[in-house]
Amino acid sequence: MPIFKQKMDGNTMKRTVTALLAEAATEFASVPYIFRKSDAGWFSRTFKETHEEAGLFAAGLVQSRFEPGERVAILADGSPEWVIGEFGIINAGCISVPLSIKLLPEEIAFRINHCEAAAMLVSRNQLKKVLSVWNDFAAPPLLIYLDEEVDSARSECEACGIPADRFATYGEIIELGRREWSSLENELSRRLLTSSEETVVTISYTSGTTGNPKGIMLTHRNYWVNVQDSVNAFAVPKAAYSTLLVIPCDHSFGHTVGIYAALARGITIYFVDGRGGGMAIIRNIPGNLKETNPVFLLTVPALTGNFMKKVTQGIDSRSRFVRRLFSSGIRAGESYWGDCRHRPSLAVRARAFLPYRIADVLIFRKIRATFGHRIGFFVGGGALLNEEQQKFFRTLGMPIYQGYGLTEAAPVISSNTQFHHKIGTSGQLLASVVCKIAREDGSAAEPDEEGEICIRGENVMKGYFRNPLSTSETIVDGWLHTGDLGHFDQDGFLVVTGREKALLISSDGEKYSPEGIEEAITGASELIHQVMIYNDHRKYTSALLTLDAARLKAIVSERGIEDPDSLIDLVRQDLYRFRDKDAAREKFPPQWIPSVFTLLPEYFSEENRMINSSMKLVRHKVMEAHRDEIEYMYTPEGGDIHNIRNRTTVCALAGLSQS
Repeated sequence: MPIFKQKMDGNTMKRTVTALLAEAATEFASVPYIFRKSDAGWFSRTFKETHEEAGLFAAGLVQSRFEPGERVAILADGSPEWVIGEFGIINAGCISVPLSIKLLPEEIAFRINHCEAAAMLVSRNQLKKVLSVWNDFAAPPLLIYLDEEVDSARSECEACGIPADRFATYGEIIELGRREWSSLENELSRRLLTSSEETVVTISYTSGTTGNPKGIMLTHRNYWVNVQDSVNAFAVPKAAYSTLLVIPCDHSFGHTVGIYAALARGITIYFVDGRGGGMAIIRNIPGNLKETNPVFLLTVPALTGNFMKKVTQGIDSRSRFVRRLFSSGIRAGESYWGDCRHRPSLAVRARAFLPYRIADVLIFRKIRATFGHRIGFFVGGGALLNEEQQKFFRTLGMPIYQGYGLTEAAPVISSNTQFHHKIGTSGQLLASVVCKIAREDGSAAEPDEEGEICIRGENVMKGYFRNPLSTSETIVDGWLHTGDLGHFDQDGFLVVTGREKALLISSDGEKYSPEGIEEAITGASELIHQVMIYNDHRKYTSALLTLDAARLKAIVSERGIEDPDSLIDLVRQDLYRFRDKDAAREKFPPQWIPSVFTLLPEYFSEENRMINSSMKLVRHKVMEAHRDEIEYMYTPEGGDIHNIRNRTTVCALAGLSQS
């Protein structure tokens, strides 16, 4: 099977995803690209095998009468078939529509109908959701089933009344392409040659935090430029790195910096073992890490926060000596590294070196080993990352190089790297990105002056699918208005402070972004699981809190607490624990720190739609659902944290009887 190459003029290569794949198939032909685990162990496809199989899948789609520009959705757990299926879609000239596996059924229907998907790639774990809304599809797509257990999947589809010609398997599409290859080869070549750098590759839907989701159209050029910028920023060596992809393939960060960037440098990708469903995926991560020994991990704050909690819980179960050694080692490590940009004085590092070194030899090395024996670093994206997490993992010897981006920018805008790292920031701009911090009048702000982050560059999206109004509101005179607030510090690092639409507004009209305070609270607290701070022209700031019920019960048992007011006081102490940290003590103006709170009996979650598929808080949904609790906090009774509602909730969570 030939390896297609796309030419522009003479010997100039087109900057396309398909060109990246073709080049990788030549340069890294025998290098393993994508791994999947089965009962017999880990099995891989090389870059060359991936390219060839994607060609067959594309041929199968062409033979099935799919035309260039038609949309094909993917709702599936990460796997080699996900990757090959998407490359096949793109090679056929169609547009991939990657959907989050965390979507609710009705959210799936909206996206399928909006993009008018002609087909849909589905995995075993996602099939039930699709079938539950099948009758809501305006034009039922062809279902292409990616997993084994084909007979049971076919039977489920038949039971839902899905016609036989609306169901096909991944293997059947591949075999169809193989049989018809000789007659379709010229057509496939023509489609590749007629596509351009401006051809839309994917339509990625926003998470819908502010209403109906919008379909973000990203082109070949968008992806190619962002891939090259990203691998160059980290100076990724060729055919030397591997990763366990612990974030979903549909996530724009994992899509670009994982799947596509691997083509540019021959990076090997392992997919978390997803057999058994979503909970199995979470359970399998620790074992898969040890089995695959990744060099780096892509992560989001929710994941690193969970890793951090698991580490500290493990230490808490050890002897008093180990706990003290760990704590002193963490403190010493934080002193030793400082903010990683401006190293502390030699005297400070000298004092910290010995306790840090002892803790590293006796404890930290063992912690790193749980991530495999080759782990070097994390690359973080997706949301604001608490400084405590960054300091914690830097001290453990696995730094998180936090970045910033959004899907509309394909998605990376800036990142810390091993060469330029400053804790508390989102790093420095990628090479081709131009950024300005805009004041309200549109003029450029000075260093340390906050404003809206606006960017331009070849990574900026083509627009929103079938939504010219939103496109014109978001891209103005070539500038992508991100809706995020931030500033450049004196060292040229981008500091992202929060969402413009999430601002707190005091009674006198002053505004402030809550995300930094929220991250500081959850990062330092022992009991508080989630927090949403609120102030909309009120005299004081309030907070909705969810608690770690297991930890609360453990404290009740350890200390023999029976009084709910005593537990509420513990929560209040926990709420302000972040102020014990030097870095946070004077960071946040007092008026924005919540003075009252309401305890909620239920977490903010994807199921209740208060967390989106990117693990971000959907603030307007929380405010809608808890409007009564918010208003209660501004009454005389609710303004006292020892109120009947908080007592009832804390008793229920802690297993206490309320007298």
